[in-house]
Amino acid sequence: MKKTAHTNKNKMTDIASPKGMRDLMSEDYYGFQGFFEKAQEVAVYYGFKPIDTPILEHEEIFTSSIGEGTDIVDKEMYAFKTKGGDHLALRPEHTAPLMRAYIEHGMQTMPQPVMFYQYGPVFRHDKPQRGRYRQFWQFDLDCLGNEKSIMDALVIKAGMSILEEAGAENLTIDINSIGDKECRNTYLRELTNYYKKNISSLPSVDRERLKTNPLRILDSKEEKTKIINENAPDSVSSLCVSCKKHFKEVLEYLEEMGIAYNINKNLVRGLSYYTRTVFEIIEQNGGEDGTPLALGGGGRYDYLARQIGNKRDVPAVGISIGVDRIIASTWYKKLSPRIMKKPKIYFIQLGSEAKLKSLNVIEILRKAHIPIAQSLSKDSLGSQLAIAEKLSIPYAIIFGVKEALDDSVIVRDMSNRSQDTVKLSKLLEYLKELK
Repeated sequence: MKKTAHTNKNKMTDIASPKGMRDLMSEDYYGFQGFFEKAQEVAVYYGFKPIDTPILEHEEIFTSSIGEGTDIVDKEMYAFKTKGGDHLALRPEHTAPLMRAYIEHGMQTMPQPVMFYQYGPVFRHDKPQRGRYRQFWQFDLDCLGNEKSIMDALVIKAGMSILEEAGAENLTIDINSIGDKECRNTYLRELTNYYKKNISSLPSVDRERLKTNPLRILDSKEEKTKIINENAPDSVSSLCVSCKKHFKEVLEYLEEMGIAYNINKNLVRGLSYYTRTVFEIIEQNGGEDGTPLALGGGGRYDYLARQIGNKRDVPAVGISIGVDRIIASTWYKKLSPRIMKKPKIYFIQLGSEAKLKSLNVIEILRKAHIPIAQSLSKDSLGSQLAIAEKLSIPYAIIFGVKEALDDSVIVRDMSNRSQDTVKLSKLLEYLKELK
């Protein structure tokens, strides 16, 4: 018997959701859907079109673009070999798949830039904590095929608008420029030399990064490294003439729009494909303890196309917004999706004759876009009226045996118990007159 009990316990463990992943139900689900609809509304206004890339991609799409030496590729990516021998990965972000789609479908021949929004789950084997999951949702905006600084400003402004519409306040931009291939190498040499001088104080994780990806050290979470980074050379001082001009223009657009910004010399973002502008949208008091909280971020990735195998560079810029963090925030407006209309009518049915015809009556109301609530599994008038009162629904439609035979319903005003008998053929006309 003991062995059986032990086996049952293991079965219960087996049917739990994987660590860092969860089921989205009811209000949580609608919260996500409401945010997505609002974000989509803003995106469409600014000229972005929808795209939905596969959750699975060839692994090299990410190893070649995000880059070795990043936490995402080295530690966090879910990668596996299929029965057919393909090396696939669950997408850890949306940008590399988007660029793959751009190249695969020959979008270079379309009028440039092409602008897309996308939304969906991404996967990283990270340490689960509040607001951070291994399956989490992102909303992305991207402009591909144009190098102008106004496109940087456009994705920042659209991203800010989405967050403000969702209820975020006190937003500022942390921004930096990490240069292009003309000036990046000069900066990297300067940065590498600086870290080599301080190598005895660098933690082992950052010593490894020095060999593979020195820029990532600027983004280190190690306390010792943070102190060293305070005096690290800044990338803006090493910018070439065209990168300086581009960065200056982006800042001018932000100033013109009244968007507060802070030049953060240590901001590099965690992915290897970024060039020139990198930024994060910060809510000043968004953290649990009133600390600043990053709600989204992005930048330019002008060389990503070549990194994943294209013959030429494609200038591009984008932003990614972390949706889970927004839904969990106290300021989130709990945006209702369009399908969630507060019911005006509670449908009550009594007796087998009425129950049989109930779905036909409900279909009349659905086709007229009249939102209702119902509990078709209930049989008694009292239990159904109690639910209607609990939900504070102003009117009830009562459909009993007599009404089923007469092709009529009783419409009851729940506030004063007054009621009228109405023929089904006249029901929609009657309901339109109700306040």
